[in-house]
Amino acid sequence: MRRHRIAVVALNHFAPLDFGIPGQVFWAAETPGGEKLYEVVTCSEGRRPVRCSAGYSVQPDHDLDVLDTADTVLVPGIHAGRALKDGTLSAGLRAALRDRPRVMSICTGAFVLAAAGLLDGRPATTHWREAPRFAELFPQVKLDPDVLFVDDGDVLTSAGVAAGMDLCLHVIRRDHGSEVANRTARRCVMPPWREGGQAQYVERPLPHEPAGGLGPTREWMLAHLDRPLDLNALAGHARMSVRTFTRRFREETGVSPARWLAAQRVQHARHLLETTDLGVEEVARRAGFGTAVSLRQHLHAAVGVAPLAYRHTFRRV
Repeated sequence: MRRHRIAVVALNHFAPLDFGIPGQVFWAAETPGGEKLYEVVTCSEGRRPVRCSAGYSVQPDHDLDVLDTADTVLVPGIHAGRALKDGTLSAGLRAALRDRPRVMSICTGAFVLAAAGLLDGRPATTHWREAPRFAELFPQVKLDPDVLFVDDGDVLTSAGVAAGMDLCLHVIRRDHGSEVANRTARRCVMPPWREGGQAQYVERPLPHEPAGGLGPTREWMLAHLDRPLDLNALAGHARMSVRTFTRRFREETGVSPARWLAAQRVQHARHLLETTDLGVEEVARRAGFGTAVSLRQHLHAAVGVAPLAYRHTFRRV
């Protein structure tokens, strides 16, 4: 089986962990028989050495011509350079990034994609700390600084470091289904998905709360997705008033309880559609949507397809 080729574009001032993420996460993706599903290669303009913010340089194996053989092009984050300073790129790099089958960025790599004109009129994200500068340089991009990553089909962007891992795992899931992605997550000792968005990581003062977090209540919610879980029931489990529970939940996850719960139910429904032969009605019941109509509405809002179409796509492997 031909491996999907990921070409990582190394730029000066690259973020070292961002640069290493694709080689680790995609390398860990395998068939049940242990066959690697991806090949990761690195490149730079003129195959020149590039230096990172941690005080060392790397020598990529290829120049930008290798992008012509890539199925996916990935740009790691950068800590300095033209794209961050004034939103521009060299003509050679700008041309090399255009017209590729699929392009991804981690963290401030979104500045590079935007400078290449790949994000014009499209939704995207980047690290929350750099979001104001991004919005100023690229007002034509539909920036969403509150999410961990954005999948816009052939162009995908993510927030800082760990969100880059989330995005790589999402791509593996999109390409090969949840079983491969879950196996990869276990290999990398990371969660298959993370809750909430960037809001939970933004620096802001929080009031002192002597009580513990709401992790146990979220675990209880996950164990009872098939039940009706209203705010009164959730607040009761946490032994809080509804008002206090709602405020604390948003502080910890960055989203409301209802939005978090809906996302977990969609995720569970996707897993059931990918890994079982259960009918749509039964999937809807087990995921807590109650009816197939409700499941179709929520799934279409989340991924743009109906349950049977989703199952057909993700069970092809």
